[in-house]
Amino acid sequence: MANWLYKSEPHKWSWQMQKDAGEAGTEWTGVRNYQARNNMRAMQVGDKGFFYHSNEGLEIVGITEVCALSHPDSTAEGDARWDCVDIRAVMDMPRPVSLKEIKENPKLAKMSLVTSMRLSVQPVTEDEWIEVCRMGGLDNPPR
Repeated sequence: MANWLYKSEPHKWSWQMQKDAGEAGTEWTGVRNYQARNNMRAMQVGDKGFFYHSNEGLEIVGITEVCALSHPDSTAEGDARWDCVDIRAVMDMPRPVSLKEIKENPKLAKMSLVTSMRLSVQPVTEDEWIEVCRMGGLDNPPR
């Protein structure tokens, strides 16, 4: 299993909207970056991810799970280059973890969120996953 981070502007798609999508989850559409698309193509059902509010809030607010493998993005209007996965909300972070806190933590200095700020779908290493979960009040993070 791998871990990921999904960035979303809360006025377009918020954590609450993701939770409201329920157990079925929803497509993670609209990604038009090849590296982010390739990250989604590498995902497996059950992979966990952080849900990050970008532009407003700048914090990790929840944990998601991949519930459907990569497939054509329904918003790509027939452009076969673009895929997406489906994700569902798993749980709120007990305490949101801010970008400022992440940048201040030396254990997270190489995290993609710090080094590749613009990438909308990012890998998260196991050590980063554990550290961010600890910072957010999760001593036993979902696997």
